[in-house]
Amino acid sequence: MDVRTGVSPLEAALERVGDRWSLLVVESLLDGPRRFGELRDALPAIAPNILTDRLRRLEREGIVVARPYQERPPRADYRLTADGRDLAGALRLLADWGTRRADHAEPLRHPLCGTPLEARWYCPTCSVAVDEHDAPETTRF
Repeated sequence: MDVRTGVSPLEAALERVGDRWSLLVVESLLDGPRRFGELRDALPAIAPNILTDRLRRLEREGIVVARPYQERPPRADYRLTADGRDLAGALRLLADWGTRRADHAEPLRHPLCGTPLEARWYCPTCSVAVDEHDAPETTRF
């Protein structure tokens, strides 16, 4: 928990992107920019007003940026910022967690040998994998 704000790191992250649609919009943008209609097609269950709201919220949070491609009528495509691309790692971990708990889902696999991938904390300075029990208090929820 951040002593200054009284907010845990997880709570702070969830305030930025903690709803279902925001995460799915980010996932839809991982392969590159998309126009509003393309996002709507990629997420057929989302209502257009909710998609508009989530895109605006993600823009305010610095996760998505709208780039105009037409002036009249005004139209833009949406793309992830560097901050949004950083979020992709967390989404992959969450997707992997969900995959391991689904009966029919396949785990993420290494493309060269086919081994299921594992995510681990790693210190690049010490070249050591960090066990979850050795992780700093700020990474425990």
